[in-house]
Amino acid sequence: MASYGAIQRPSATPRSVTTVDSSDLRDSTTGTNWNDFNRAEFKLACPFEIPSSPEAAALRIIRNLGHFALYYTHFVWIILFITLIPQRKVSLILFVIMTYVGSLYLLLLSAVPSSNIIHKILDKRLVLPVIVVATMVELVLTHAGLHLLLTLAGSLPVVLVHAVLWVIEDFSVEEESYGRRGGDGPSGELLPLVQESSVMV
Repeated sequence: MASYGAIQRPSATPRSVTTVDSSDLRDSTTGTNWNDFNRAEFKLACPFEIPSSPEAAALRIIRNLGHFALYYTHFVWIILFITLIPQRKVSLILFVIMTYVGSLYLLLLSAVPSSNIIHKILDKRLVLPVIVVATMVELVLTHAGLHLLLTLAGSLPVVLVHAVLWVIEDFSVEEESYGRRGGDGPSGELLPLVQESSVMV
């Protein structure tokens, strides 16, 4: 009771302060160095760039046509499908049938990748152009040639502009591992943006 009403003063003896080394901030469970996250730099990269010369533009078109051929085909296919819906029912049915035939052929190639007979006799560089030409002939014979012409005139310039301007082949980030053994600069190793983790969350 003697201390009733008395003011408690802080102790004059300094408390022991635990200092944590900033270079060793690791998670005890996962072993993750948190300094890597603090030092991470985020850079916005524009995938589009004007080519420096006509030769560079031609090489970029060839590369992107080979890389994005499936996406370009789907883009043209969707536009043509939408233009055929209102008036050309027969042309639309034949168009869907030829699309189904092409899909079955691609599934056959992927189902038996080791068959030399199928890949040599039914080469996709020969079969796919035949399917495309047959589809165009069917559209012309069913009086949908104008729809085909308008679709190609509207979609091919968009495809060519994308093929000319696209420069990045795949999205990747540059890993900068600071504090490595024997060096403190970036390693320059490219890593994908999404990595599969072995730990189930």
